[in-house]
Amino acid sequence: MSTPSFETLLYAVEDGVATITLNRPERMNAFTTRMRDELIAAFDATDADDAVRAVIVTGAGKAFCAGADLSAGGQTFDYAERRDAARESVRVGDVYRDGGGMVTLRIFRSLKPVIGAINGAAVGVGVTMQLPMDIRLASTAARFGFVFSRRGITPEAASTWFLPRVVGIQTALEWCYTGRVFDAQEAHRERLVRSLHAPEDLLPAARALAREIADNAAPVSVALARQMLWRMAGADDPMRAHRVDSRAIQARGRSADVREGVGAFLEKRPPRFPDRVSADLPDFFPWWDELPFE
Repeated sequence: MSTPSFETLLYAVEDGVATITLNRPERMNAFTTRMRDELIAAFDATDADDAVRAVIVTGAGKAFCAGADLSAGGQTFDYAERRDAARESVRVGDVYRDGGGMVTLRIFRSLKPVIGAINGAAVGVGVTMQLPMDIRLASTAARFGFVFSRRGITPEAASTWFLPRVVGIQTALEWCYTGRVFDAQEAHRERLVRSLHAPEDLLPAARALAREIADNAAPVSVALARQMLWRMAGADDPMRAHRVDSRAIQARGRSADVREGVGAFLEKRPPRFPDRVSADLPDFFPWWDELPFE
């Protein structure tokens, strides 16, 4: 499969791991509509490529992402006044869709596990885009901020759904009310990130985790588990999970992957799973009803 080329991102696949690097270091990787579109396209590419078993997202230079590009000044978020922004935005009726939310919803739908390697400043959409990533590792130099109230706007990128599920409602409210920037130690203490690493050790740690997934786990099983866990985060009763679990275990129980996985375990050798995400997801997938944008 050919490697896609982007203007605001670097994209590389090596040994089953795709690395997506936000690449506007001269602007601290500030988020633009082009970056929005390219991130969506990058996750389309990782889903379509059976060689990709895991995805790492990081930033070039000293920042992960310093939030929205504010070069338009006070009109940055006023699409009705900014013709350039309106032209590049997706409009449904009289509402312009939030670009950060388009990205987080695409990451949410990913069929591959997503690891955030947060190398530096991550504020505004730079932190909310991380929330649907499955596991976040951070540099000790990273800084975070849900700064919306200090800019006169509100949380975006579907973060009002994701953030309380990641850190709990009390912490989510404090961070959004105050809009303050906080350090990596607080992010770790409140479980926004899984672990802290010296700057030079961050990407190696993320790659080691991605390798553990890529080398040992069945890709179809991982794709199903990812969606099962995320989708059940909002379920109103465990019976909903039981119904999906039952269908999934039955479908996977007759797969070639199961025969290989059990055989490899009994023979004490690494597994070589034959099933592919592009071709071998069970017939009941996707089982949820997609909500239209209203």
